[in-house]
Amino acid sequence: MTTILLGPQRFTTTVGATVRSLGLDGPIAMINSGWEERESEDAELAGHLDGRGVNLRLHHRMMDVLEKDEHFAAAALLFRDRQDELRAFYGIRLQAAIDAVQAVAHRSSLHAIGPVALESAVEAVRAVDAWYAAELDDLYRSVRATAPPDESGTIGWHRGEIGAVLDGCAGVVIAGGNVRTLLRTLRVFNVEIRPELPVVAWSAGAMALTDEVVLFHDHAPHGVTAAEVFDRGLGRLPGIIALPHAKRRLRLEEHDRMSIMARRFPDHRLTLLDDGTVVRFPDGATDLPAGARYIGLDGHVAVVGAA
Repeated sequence: MTTILLGPQRFTTTVGATVRSLGLDGPIAMINSGWEERESEDAELAGHLDGRGVNLRLHHRMMDVLEKDEHFAAAALLFRDRQDELRAFYGIRLQAAIDAVQAVAHRSSLHAIGPVALESAVEAVRAVDAWYAAELDDLYRSVRATAPPDESGTIGWHRGEIGAVLDGCAGVVIAGGNVRTLLRTLRVFNVEIRPELPVVAWSAGAMALTDEVVLFHDHAPHGVTAAEVFDRGLGRLPGIIALPHAKRRLRLEEHDRMSIMARRFPDHRLTLLDDGTVVRFPDGATDLPAGARYIGLDGHVAVVGAA
């Protein structure tokens, strides 16, 4: 199993060369449902794949399901509204907890209590993250109980088609776009990528391959300014948090701020995916390979294998 994470493809396009380096013989499945209504505008991406791209059309299929299965559509709408409400409460709690961390971090201490207080404040942030994740899991269980996707004939038909296409493909590419839409379509259609099938992904696609999808934007003009746990991904790369556009979206020079972010997720490597980045996990490996850049617990950008 080879998994390759790329930097954003808008300005520096590396997907074509990366896929060719794998020496694959056969069609390449394209998952670009994050593009939503632009999903069918895939000629450029297919061109980078030397015309071998096969679009799974997950967003189009989702629209078909919502039109034909009224019961599932109602449950999906309710889930979206409840998740939005949950995220609003999470944002309030998260921002308050982050503000407390920053206040503690900037308070000088003449004794050992300072570091202890800071760690306790960071732990409080982790508790808020855990609360959100648990509530989201409950929401998923609720919607599955209300409108089980396995009982929808329309969803089942699409799943069969998707599985048949994937069975005939030599690899998969997952593009960026709206990560919420991408994750929703992958989950509803239960898209299972065989472990031995190579995958190349970038931006939202890279995030979807991890077990912890985190949204971040230090330069957001309003709202929550801290990184937010959003959802669980496919789990192909456990222990990795993908950070596309890191240079544009993170204040990497503010090491105290970056340290707090890294310490929130001590079991994960916060992996930077900027323009031109290629991070290759060969033969089923999930540890960051040599040369990969990540945010260390000290808040500095580190490189795997660097002296």
